[in-house]
Amino acid sequence: MSTVQLRRPSSGVERPQVNGEKRELGPRLRAAAVRYGPVLLTYGVLKLAGFAVFMYLLDSAGGFREKNPRFGGGEHAWDVLASWDGWWYQQIAAHGYDPALKPVPGATGLITLEGNSAAFFPLYPTLMRLVSECTGLGLYGAGMTVSVVASFAAALGIHAVAKHLGGHRAGLVAAGLWAVWPGSGTEWSGYSESLYTALAAWACHAVMSRRWLTAGLLTCAAGLCRPTAVALVAALAVAAAAALLRRGGRPPRPDGSRPSVRRLLAAVAIAPMGLFGYLAWVNYRMGDINGYSKLQDGAWAHKFDWGAHTFDVLTSIPVGHFDYLFAMPFEDVIGVCVVLMVPVLTVLLLRLRPPAVLVVYTVLSYLMVMTTQQYFGNVSRYLLPLFPLFVPLALALRRLGWPSLAAVLGTAALASGSYAGYVLFELGVP
Repeated sequence: MSTVQLRRPSSGVERPQVNGEKRELGPRLRAAAVRYGPVLLTYGVLKLAGFAVFMYLLDSAGGFREKNPRFGGGEHAWDVLASWDGWWYQQIAAHGYDPALKPVPGATGLITLEGNSAAFFPLYPTLMRLVSECTGLGLYGAGMTVSVVASFAAALGIHAVAKHLGGHRAGLVAAGLWAVWPGSGTEWSGYSESLYTALAAWACHAVMSRRWLTAGLLTCAAGLCRPTAVALVAALAVAAAAALLRRGGRPPRPDGSRPSVRRLLAAVAIAPMGLFGYLAWVNYRMGDINGYSKLQDGAWAHKFDWGAHTFDVLTSIPVGHFDYLFAMPFEDVIGVCVVLMVPVLTVLLLRLRPPAVLVVYTVLSYLMVMTTQQYFGNVSRYLLPLFPLFVPLALALRRLGWPSLAAVLGTAALASGSYAGYVLFELGVP
């Protein structure tokens, strides 16, 4: 006896089979593991090695136990990670903003205004608060979670950019260099460097892939993270202008399609909204059109000085003088090495003829740091997001065999616990 199956009339659109979806999920996960696993493993192992050395040095030296928890101290070694700027970010996550320019009574020196949380951009503390409320973690745990996850996202973005220029092996090396670079001690801490670098790397990759709206949105988010995002905004605008000129207003995508001019213009319009929107809000709340700059100058002595302070440091340290502003000898020597290394790596990067977005982002970011009066030792942290500089080094190191490469990066990882972590947090001011 035959069985007759009644079928509902077809609507012309076949619904996907649930069982088929389940069967496809396994291969997709395996493909993702093969594609991203080596990058995450490379970065994670190197970073964990450096972080372990950093924690060991902090605990064995013990100096943090005698310091104020707000300024590099705490009960445990890991408390140091959320001090300094990390303390401010926790205050924002807990209490929000109250922008104001409050004079210090009787002050006449460099610091004439009280510190105010408005100097710190909102994306990182907002994510910290969101993770804390969703997971039940305290603000410390939530901040560390955001930083660690963002650091892995940054490693993937750096790999993607370097792979575009030099292949998969170069991408792996670049991700490894991100783990051991001077200033990398802030990647797993209560700071915003990891989040900003992740957004900047993926924004540049989106520009390189001609995904303009994605690039605009990521750049907008980066502008809510750090003021140096102005370099990323400018880089996107230059890349968009170059694309319009090169293709008569219709640059091709990798798949051959041609996005409209409106997508390019929309990306350029969206990109600066985060940065300038926050600055406009702060200035409005302070009742001063230049309020943010006045706060940075009066409360932290950070100001644009055409590079006068940087020149003072660079001409003092080589002759053994440490009588300049904010001198931190050990940290500053590392800072000088980084500052002098950047132009060399930039020249090597230019020889590769990279996309304009990488060049503009790198050069402008460097110039912004060099022309600002600040704690000079912090330049190793401020220049940490210049990930395009990893590319020429990665292309050179990729020629090594795996054992040699592991020895080079492994040694750098162990040493980074000192030069990129302990020196930054304990022998200087991060």
